[in-house]
Amino acid sequence: MSLLEVRGLDAGYGDLQILTDVDLDVDDGEYVTIVGPNGAGKSTVMKSVFGLTTHMGGTVTFAGEDISGTKPEDVIHKGLGYVPQNENVFAELSVEENLEMGAYILDEVPQDELRKVYDRFPILEERRDQQAGTMSGGQRQMLAMGRALMLDPELLLLDEPSAGLAPDLVDEMFDKIDEINGTGTAILMVEQNAKEALRRCDRGYVLSNGQNRYEDEGTALLNDEEVRREFLGG
Repeated sequence: MSLLEVRGLDAGYGDLQILTDVDLDVDDGEYVTIVGPNGAGKSTVMKSVFGLTTHMGGTVTFAGEDISGTKPEDVIHKGLGYVPQNENVFAELSVEENLEMGAYILDEVPQDELRKVYDRFPILEERRDQQAGTMSGGQRQMLAMGRALMLDPELLLLDEPSAGLAPDLVDEMFDKIDEINGTGTAILMVEQNAKEALRRCDRGYVLSNGQNRYEDEGTALLNDEEVRREFLGG
């Protein structure tokens, strides 16, 4: 059984349907990437898994439990972490306060998880008292990922983690994602840097107009002439 299983998903916002009959799987510890053109519905898939869209049909199953249409405040208790593309830190709070907010559903902050985050992102410990809104884009992205890891999720959802980063920081961000996956956390990622994402992931999905177009191992999609011509710029 897959850790995450999406079947026949129809979803959107209000009365506007974006996704039609979308299927997707993520196995335990797997690294899966969703790519496709702008407006394909990639981020909507991610938001639908986390309960941030209008569920119109189909099922989303996580760890054997149907969570279709479940609200985000309930989804987070199931073992999913989500890092949105925009506005993903509390700008007025310090770095450490942001991380503590990641564990708000617990009675107390898990110090062992905080230590793991600081070990993985040393810059966050160095700047633990700095106001999050004054950090660079790359540092804020690391903070957002660190906050999502405070509950040690089984599956981490990442929406465009390299968006807006300086080119020299993109590889570093991908390396951090590789490290997180290497510790056993499954990854489902939407990413604009499609070639690099497919090069690194286990499997990939190509979406177009809110529907599945292709599914295969990441490197297979990267080397598929039709996929390269239609979606990867040749």
